[in-house]
Amino acid sequence: MAIKNARDYRRSRIKMRIRKVVEGTPERPRMTVFRSNKAIYVQLVDDSCGKTVASASSQIKSIVDQKVTKTIKARLVGEMIAERAKEAGIDSVVFDRNGYLYHGRVKALAEAAREKGLKF
Repeated sequence: MAIKNARDYRRSRIKMRIRKVVEGTPERPRMTVFRSNKAIYVQLVDDSCGKTVASASSQIKSIVDQKVTKTIKARLVGEMIAERAKEAGIDSVVFDRNGYLYHGRVKALAEAAREKGLKF
């Protein structure tokens, strides 16, 4: 795997360290976050069979149309994933911050999901 720069290398090492410990099960899937410069994506993954149970992103039309900051969009995505998890019958997850610091958009997404009733 070719690493572009020091920041990507650092994140990949943190990500590998986290993934050694965090694993999703059918009862408690892994909630993984991907943060790009423009959007934020979240998935609930069952690692035992390698399937995505539910997903949400800030690229959904209802969120894209709103003229708000990226942090507020992350909060909306967090609320959306909590609702979709409830529909799928999931009430608790394992949080995988995917090598990102628990700060800013990642923190906003996680706290919004907790406020909507998702446990992690």
